[in-house]
Amino acid sequence: MTTPAVPASRVPAEVHRRRWAILGVLMLSLLIVVLDNSILNVAVKTISTPAPTGLGATQGELEWAINAYTLVFAGLLFSAGLLGDRLGRKRVMLGGLLVFGIGSALAATAGSPGELIGFRALMGLGAAFVMPATLAILMNVFERDEQPKAIGIWAGGVGLAIAIGPITGGVLLDHFWWGSVFLINVPIVIVAVGLMLWIVPDSRDPEPGRIDPIGVLLSVVGLVLLVFGIIRGGELADFTDPGVLASIGGGLAVLVAFVLFEKRSDHPSIDVGHFRNKVFSAAIAVIALVFFALMGVTFFSVFYTQSVRGYSPLQTGLLLLPLAIAQLVFAPRARLVVNRIGIRATTTGAMLLIAAMLGAFATLDADTPIWVLEIIFFLMGTGMAHIMTPISVVIMQALPREKAGSASALSNTFRQVGGALGIAVLGSVLSAAYRTGIEDKLGQVPADLRHSAGESIEATLGVAARLGPEGQALITPANDAFLHAMHITALCGAGVALLGALVVGLFLPGGQRPDQRPDQRTDQGSDEPVGAAGDPAAGDPATR
Repeated sequence: MTTPAVPASRVPAEVHRRRWAILGVLMLSLLIVVLDNSILNVAVKTISTPAPTGLGATQGELEWAINAYTLVFAGLLFSAGLLGDRLGRKRVMLGGLLVFGIGSALAATAGSPGELIGFRALMGLGAAFVMPATLAILMNVFERDEQPKAIGIWAGGVGLAIAIGPITGGVLLDHFWWGSVFLINVPIVIVAVGLMLWIVPDSRDPEPGRIDPIGVLLSVVGLVLLVFGIIRGGELADFTDPGVLASIGGGLAVLVAFVLFEKRSDHPSIDVGHFRNKVFSAAIAVIALVFFALMGVTFFSVFYTQSVRGYSPLQTGLLLLPLAIAQLVFAPRARLVVNRIGIRATTTGAMLLIAAMLGAFATLDADTPIWVLEIIFFLMGTGMAHIMTPISVVIMQALPREKAGSASALSNTFRQVGGALGIAVLGSVLSAAYRTGIEDKLGQVPADLRHSAGESIEATLGVAARLGPEGQALITPANDAFLHAMHITALCGAGVALLGALVVGLFLPGGQRPDQRPDQRTDQGSDEPVGAAGDPAAGDPATR
């Protein structure tokens, strides 16, 4: 009887020995990017407060402060992944961290909403070079059988950042000015850069792709025009306005031109050919849909806890803790559920749970017991953990490990685009519904303040404070109008999550495990991206 060959390692022994330390450094770098957005979620109310406490940003400006970062981030992710493949992922990641740190320091000193939006875009530029590199390096320092576990821990790190962010933001806002939520990034960047130089190895694609500047430009311009039109329509509560229609129509036209250009390009930013695989396409679509729903709902939940319920930023951060704890606990263990019942059952159940929790927001009132909100957040985090880990494994193992930067960039691009559109669309639904509900209650407000007072609950409460005792009569109608608008927005988010459940139920594989290699499948012709299709080593008996 022949003795089986010992599996050949594709990871150098020295790198393999310190792989968990490398993962820790990658998670710290990822922590900065995710931490920033989760901190900002708690700070939006403070930034919307008039100077000197905040910047007096309108709801539209707040949406742009979030989306300026997100759109630059999403638009450059794929090119950043290619640059990492070409120049070396460690080098590109270090550059991204430095740019992110500089942008954070500048954002902390912004003197107007416009300046904040510009510096947030610079932060997005830096983050675009950090995020894809973390997963790409991870895929190159772990052997294939350890990758699902490592990705689970990596996804749990996102949950940790979501936990730390709101609480850190709350503590900072209780003791310092609003800019401290950005300045906190600077020392973390310094530590991360030092550890990367010391521990993390470099890696690159031996056959990197070419950069696609025209594709990048078309994608960013198209998304900015589309999001601008959506946000503007919400501000006006009128999506038939000629300017709104022109912006949305122009954005859609540019995005269609982008897709056509990419199909004909020999070095596209996004290889449209990947989307012929229905499972890969479904996995990408689900990431976009779940973040569309989640980011839009998270945006208004902060105004519910702080403006309607009267909690401080720190208390709001603590209220968000169950959402993060659930992700932190369940993300590394989600693979065990997948191994038992399969990808389709796990992810469909998780999407239905998220849809139910988003719908539960429509039951919240001004005096609902706060433990109800805590249960909603915990179950929502549980659903997220059982979506992100298996979906990330499916996507990352769909392409060869040499193309890990591209796979990571595709995943993150659609996640960020989904989140940006969620904030824009659901934020506009919230804005339009709020204005409709409050407009007829603003009769006592001076004519020159009436339009701005109807923009958001914070704007109405700000005008009420300026009017003194007469303005007290606006507080209850403002809360009622916001709650009605929040209920409508939550139901829209639940509908999007149900669409995501339908997609995973129809298109994701059933009983197959996400970490199953191609050589373990009976149907080699399947289009399910369970193994690393095209990876020369995937079918090599020496790697089994």
